[in-house]
Amino acid sequence: MQTAIKSHEEQNTRLFSNLEFDGKQLSHQPGSVLGSTALVAGTTVGAGILALPAVTLPSGIVPSTALLIAVWLYTLVSGLLIAEASVNTMRLAGRPSVGMLAMIENTLGLIGARVAGGTYLFLHYALLVAYTTQGGEILGNAIANLLGVENAVPAWVGTTVFTLVFGGIMYFGRDKFVEKLNSVFVAIVLASFLGLLLLAGGQVKTTQFFFQNWSAVGSAVSVMAVALFYHNIVPVVVTQLEGDTSKIRQSIVIGSAIPLIMFLAWNAVILGSVSPDMVHNTGNGQTIFDPLEILRSGGAGEWLGVLVSIFSEFAIATSFIGFVYGLLDFFQEIFLATQIQLSSRLRLYSMILLPPMSFGVINPNIFFTALDYVGTFSISVLGGIIPVLMTWKQRHQHSNKVYQSLVPGGKATLIVMISLALAIIGKQIWSTIINNS
Repeated sequence: MQTAIKSHEEQNTRLFSNLEFDGKQLSHQPGSVLGSTALVAGTTVGAGILALPAVTLPSGIVPSTALLIAVWLYTLVSGLLIAEASVNTMRLAGRPSVGMLAMIENTLGLIGARVAGGTYLFLHYALLVAYTTQGGEILGNAIANLLGVENAVPAWVGTTVFTLVFGGIMYFGRDKFVEKLNSVFVAIVLASFLGLLLLAGGQVKTTQFFFQNWSAVGSAVSVMAVALFYHNIVPVVVTQLEGDTSKIRQSIVIGSAIPLIMFLAWNAVILGSVSPDMVHNTGNGQTIFDPLEILRSGGAGEWLGVLVSIFSEFAIATSFIGFVYGLLDFFQEIFLATQIQLSSRLRLYSMILLPPMSFGVINPNIFFTALDYVGTFSISVLGGIIPVLMTWKQRHQHSNKVYQSLVPGGKATLIVMISLALAIIGKQIWSTIINNS
């Protein structure tokens, strides 16, 4: 049960209070800033970090560091815009909790909700394709090394095994078991990440910091946007913190800044550990050169290669689990709203897992392409255009009423945000046309 509470001693900044029955009395169960900050940080740190070194290598450490901070600022503002829209939707609708798609429908109507729903589906399926292919490749190489096989396991085998293993765990395992297993995976990711920083720190070559190619930095924007995306859980944070805008702002700022620091350190250490000779000897004319592939193969030391493989595989596994759950909730909400009965749990999981596995088998090298298109279109729409449109409409409609704003700058900020999102989409479309002509 939730209700608004006013304190006689001090002014309350929360919109409502989370109350639960404890025996025969009500007890206040406020969400903590620490817990919400951890939720934002945990959602942000995922498999997107694996693609960063490949797209930042052509520009160098200094240019990519500057761009990463700029993209973080953009995603921070868009996250705060979603929080602002969420707080005011809850206040105007008199509801203590509003989901992302419900909030979009409430503000932008049915057409806006359908666009967001389609974008949401594309985001999740495209990322699952990326995760199954990359996770399958790493798993296949690990199997080949364990069996002492000289030739690598076929890519389609790795993709299929990865999907069946981790998808099977989620299908057969109970929710509590999967939650505990995911917590173990997260602990492995954090431990291997710290080990990577310590071990790779000794491999860093200071000459790498002097290489700068600012003209190549723009190609990394879309992948950086994917790596820094957490916006789907912002409404959850708003509900946990009872609509308290001060606490919400603090959680989003700190929660997104922690992954930024991790990404900056990761980017510098990985790029600093890869020498130009390694790139020259193993590039083989590839369009996208992945520094992690060199490190996983032992190019900078056997133990560093093992740690990179462990970190990569479990970072992908945790993201895979999260996005499968995201699609589960989405389809269950759709089926509930349309009153369509699911005949079996197997059919639901088949709808989620078979399409990305099939795409991965057909095109095993789709990892970077999938991340690029997700960052360009899905993130630009869900994390850029839609938050701006919702906030713009709410501010215009309720300008004469009590309205809580989390982002300063008025219309100028909103115009800059939507212009940047449209520019990223336009650049991708133009590049696609040029490449195909």
